[in-house]
Amino acid sequence: MDSPLTIFLTAITVSGPTFCWVLTGIIARRFGWLTETMVNAVSRFGFNWALPFLLFSSAAQLDLRDPGSLTILLAGILATLVTVLLSWGYALWRGFARDSLGIFVQGAYRSNLAIVGVALCSAAFGESGLLLAALPIAVLTTLYNLIAVWVLNATLGDHQSLSRLALGMARNPLIIGIALGMLVAALQLPLPAPAMLLAGGISHFFLPLALLCIGGAMKLAQLRRGAALTWEATAWRLCAGPALAVTLGLLLGLRGEALGVLFLLLASPTAAASFVMVVAAGGNGSLAANIIVLTTLFSAVTVTVGFFLLSLAGLL
Repeated sequence: MDSPLTIFLTAITVSGPTFCWVLTGIIARRFGWLTETMVNAVSRFGFNWALPFLLFSSAAQLDLRDPGSLTILLAGILATLVTVLLSWGYALWRGFARDSLGIFVQGAYRSNLAIVGVALCSAAFGESGLLLAALPIAVLTTLYNLIAVWVLNATLGDHQSLSRLALGMARNPLIIGIALGMLVAALQLPLPAPAMLLAGGISHFFLPLALLCIGGAMKLAQLRRGAALTWEATAWRLCAGPALAVTLGLLLGLRGEALGVLFLLLASPTAAASFVMVVAAGGNGSLAANIIVLTTLFSAVTVTVGFFLLSLAGLL
């Protein structure tokens, strides 16, 4: 067995590059090298084209008879539902105001699967990590949106209709990309070499750019208005949620790479989409943004430590 120092250095190599790009984006925006226009343009391109194609190519290579992805998916669904219920109960116990309760719960369970999660899985396990992550990302992204609408409707009174929600998810480029990829996998159609080459280019060159823009979009000045609720939501997102996911994964028999993918997906910071949904529902956008910023900053530590502990225990 490798020494603890070797295992820790391995954990650093998994999380370090991902979060260094985010930090570089923060610095670049601070010095004016990265403008809001550039961040928005890259983010739109990534959401509409680059990331959907990367997830499509990964899903197209899935072996739908392999139980690995299905078990990761089951653990992810259970962990998400348990996190929602427990964080809701915690918020009621703490006496959070109703208009903050939904924002807290969404910040606690909603992981940035499609950018940070994908980047971490790629850094840790390469193409095989992306293959295992494709199906969970598709289903959990859909589940996240369903739960967010329910939570925000219940606490902010937005009352978005199910038909409108279904239409929005049907138009989601990430879900479309994975659905098409799974269709290709079901038909057992091979991907042409140029498509594989393009997917590799996106993984190696565009993902760092997307992470750079996450850093560029962060507004650290907002943290000065942060409250205890922000820190508690961060603890739920980065500590409680991943711990529940790993526990359920172990109970379902996950070990090695599959457990690592589950941890990295559900240990990622709060997704930026949570801010968009809160603002659309008329909620406190500053609170939602604070949770995103804080979880992104501290996930560099929690992901590294969590991956190290799982490796030290011989589970990865």
